[in-house]
Amino acid sequence: MVPRIFEPFFSTTSSGGGASAASVSGAAARPASSASAVLRGEFLDGILYPPRFKCPGCGPGYRVARRASYRKALRCSNPLPAPVSASGAEQVRGLLESASATPHRRPPLRDYDYDLFVIGAGSGGVRAARMAAGFGARVAVAEDRYMGGTCVNVGCVPKKLYVYASQFSRAFTDARNFGWQVPAPQFDWATLRDNKKTEISRLNAIYSNILGSADVTVYDAHAALAGPHTVTVGDARYTAKKILLATGGWPHIPDFPGSEHAISSNEIFDLPQFPGRLLVVGGGYIAVEFAGIFNGLGSQVTQLYRGPLFLRGFDPDIRAHAAREIAKTGVDLRFEVNVESIERGPAGLRAQLTDGSSLEADTILYATGRGANLQGLGLENVDVALTESGMIRVDRNFRTSQDSIFALGDVIGGMELTPVALAEGMAFARREFGDSAQAVDYDFIPTTVFCQPNIGTVGFTEDQARAKFDRIRLFKSTFKPMVHTISGRDEQTFMKLVVDAHSDRVVGVHMVGPDAGEIMQGIAIALRAGATKALFDSTIGIHPTAAEELVTMREPWSED
Repeated sequence: MVPRIFEPFFSTTSSGGGASAASVSGAAARPASSASAVLRGEFLDGILYPPRFKCPGCGPGYRVARRASYRKALRCSNPLPAPVSASGAEQVRGLLESASATPHRRPPLRDYDYDLFVIGAGSGGVRAARMAAGFGARVAVAEDRYMGGTCVNVGCVPKKLYVYASQFSRAFTDARNFGWQVPAPQFDWATLRDNKKTEISRLNAIYSNILGSADVTVYDAHAALAGPHTVTVGDARYTAKKILLATGGWPHIPDFPGSEHAISSNEIFDLPQFPGRLLVVGGGYIAVEFAGIFNGLGSQVTQLYRGPLFLRGFDPDIRAHAAREIAKTGVDLRFEVNVESIERGPAGLRAQLTDGSSLEADTILYATGRGANLQGLGLENVDVALTESGMIRVDRNFRTSQDSIFALGDVIGGMELTPVALAEGMAFARREFGDSAQAVDYDFIPTTVFCQPNIGTVGFTEDQARAKFDRIRLFKSTFKPMVHTISGRDEQTFMKLVVDAHSDRVVGVHMVGPDAGEIMQGIAIALRAGATKALFDSTIGIHPTAAEELVTMREPWSED
């Protein structure tokens, strides 16, 4: 609560005679050029601090900080007076009037053009740029492909849209036993593809507006490193106190006879013609997802993987159950086999396999991995070290071996997930330009595979838990989802809990079944909070749902 003596100073009259009020808490009003501009403050420990105030002289990207510790890191030729004790009305009035009457102009940086130059406008780069600008930094971003990076353009967003499209074919079949008379559906590839393009264009514009609203300078051009503090953009050169590399990953197709006939996940969304026969090579989540997508859309799909079972790194029970269920949908899964060569013939593409057989396909998708997108980045001009796998090596604060250069997101490896890149961008901006040194916590990050049925997982796999803890308990359940008791679809849901036997803490939850990813987001909160198996058991479930099975598995499947 604000003492009554100070209330008049938080309600002023505009030049037109209308009243304008602002409370102590909340966002600052847009300041006017006169001394009567409305300004909100914040009382902390008996001290009135100015808010995050947009200064008309400094532009929309500058914020006067709430605390003096912020202010020293920002550049303003007219800093706010030091916060004063809230002991008298005149002191408060003077603070408000001086803050609103005197523009806070940022002087030109004598040494650098920018405080931060970001190369790459994907999820992590945009988040870092926007937040750094919000802390008062002068920021530029260069992007030569598409605003929003992989996720928005050739990754999770279009992929999820295509997953939705692919689910309708089986839903039409399921509907018949529920009383719906559904005529034979017709799928039109061009409609899906073009509507996807429209949605992506909308998202591209949103990302551009986000940066523009934050007063970030955007260069729609290729940028490369020319030195520890120098970036070239076309023929121009710019300097920055700090440079952030957020160029993401790029799909890799190995070199073998006929590899030029294969495409990557970047091209699969915009094929001119729908592939009646699709060969997917790879065993990671991208390969598994696209096999399911095109199978659902009506393609004859074969998936090859050189290993004994796909989805390496996931829980072994999840991998095995998913393979059985995916095979039921009609995807031809072939393990421990690879492609030797590809030839183009009159009937399409022919792939010669390592087991001596061959396959014909209209399209061959290689989803065998992604590497750091470093081509043309100018790393030869700086001292930036790489890992053995070719990713940029960074410390826990995303600093490379070159002190002024940072990197985050897919370009550094780790968990190549959009929410992780967003968290890294936020942590970087707060540490380098804000008031927080908190590092990203990579424990218990949930993830999903948008295959059919869906996979959701968070925490330790069984193998990881056995290596980490002295004893573990496992809880497993397999059941038919309620909807398929009538639809007749042959599909089983699988759930698994991994528990540290010593502490009773649930350290891993894994699921294959409808909406597994949606369910796992909430479960991740419980695991991060340290929920025990006893807490799971005492939680009342929602009936009838699949998720209630997670709180009703009482008897351990094994304990050792």
